[in-house]
Amino acid sequence: MAKLSLQEQLLKSGLATSAQAKKIKSDKHKQAKQLQKNNVGTVDEIKLLAQQTHDLKVLKDRELNQLRKEEADQKGIVAQVKQLIEINLIAQDADGVAYHFNDTGKVKTLYVKESVRDQLSLGQLAIVKLEKRYAIVPVAVAHKIRERDAHYFMILNDASVTGVTDEAYAAYAIPDDLMW
Repeated sequence: MAKLSLQEQLLKSGLATSAQAKKIKSDKHKQAKQLQKNNVGTVDEIKLLAQQTHDLKVLKDRELNQLRKEEADQKGIVAQVKQLIEINLIAQDADGVAYHFNDTGKVKTLYVKESVRDQLSLGQLAIVKLEKRYAIVPVAVAHKIRERDAHYFMILNDASVTGVTDEAYAAYAIPDDLMW
């Protein structure tokens, strides 16, 4: 016996008419068309959602790359400053003369040769801070460090300041080596 579809079996048994079969077939066809039409809309929504997700991921990746670049640039600046300080470092002298300076409200002391102290007072040398130590460098190097990151820059005396502010005491010079 050949296999017959349910529709054919119902038609042979007389439980359904051919008009009913045609109506059911056309309804099925309409449903298939409607599903196909709705599926296209669903596919478009899925594509749109996927595109938005992709765009968001690209944006996050750009931000992350920008942060990484900024961190790398900052590390490069720190390395440049360290290199500038190490190359141009003027040695301190533990047996030398004390040079006092201000670091964020606290008086700090470096022991240096007398000639270095005079150069610091005249503004020919500068003090920079690297991590928790202080270094003495030439003024040109201090300006390069300030350009890269002002955080490391500490003390640079202005050579143009005469030190006399009151005309009544202009005739009296204050010695640079005056110790308090």
